[in-house]
Amino acid sequence: MTTDRESDQLLVERVQAGERQAFDLLVSKYQRRLMRLVSRIVHDPAEAEDVVQESFIKAFRGLRHFRGDSAFYTWLYRIGINTAKNFLVTQSRRTPASTDVDAASAEGSDEGNGLRDINTPESMLATKQIAETVNAAMESLPVDLRTAILLREIEGLSYDEISEIMSCPIGTVRSRIFRAREVIADKLRPLLDLPVDKRW
Repeated sequence: MTTDRESDQLLVERVQAGERQAFDLLVSKYQRRLMRLVSRIVHDPAEAEDVVQESFIKAFRGLRHFRGDSAFYTWLYRIGINTAKNFLVTQSRRTPASTDVDAASAEGSDEGNGLRDINTPESMLATKQIAETVNAAMESLPVDLRTAILLREIEGLSYDEISEIMSCPIGTVRSRIFRAREVIADKLRPLLDLPVDKRW
C-alpha cells in the first residue's frame, strides 16, 4: 500500500522519464484543489483558471528539477500561490475589502454541510449572515494571512506543510493563522455574542 506522496513520486519519476500521460494524472488529481486555493487569492474565476493553468505549465517545465525533497503537492501549491501573487502584482490589483461570494456558494462548499440541517427561518438567516461574515473577513485579509488560513482550515495541511509551501518559518505560519483567526473572530463576535477573549 503506497501513500499519496509515494504514488505522486512514482508519477513524477514517470514524467521525468518522458511519459507525458503521467503528468495528466497529476493534473487530474490536483486541479480541483489548486483551483479552490487559487480562486481564494485571484477572485475572477476565468483569471483563476488561467493562473492554475500557468501553474501546471510551470510545474511541468520545472519537474525535471524536482528531487522529491518535499511532497509533490506542497511543491505544486507553492508554485500556484506564487503564480497567483505574481498575477495580482502584474495586474496592479489590491485585495478587495469585501467579497462578491454569496452565502449560497459558501454553503455549497464542504464547510457548509453541517449548516444546512438547520431549517428554521431564524437559524437559516443566522447561518447565512455567519457565512457572509466569514467570507467577507477572509477576503479582507492580506494575501499571506488568507493563504495560511486557507491551507490550514480548508486544505487541512499541517504547519510544517504550510511552512514549506509558503517558504517561511513555522513560527511565521502560526502567527499568520493566529492573526487571521483574530480578524475573523472580531467580525463574528457581534453575531455570536462571543466574549472578547474567545475565538471561533
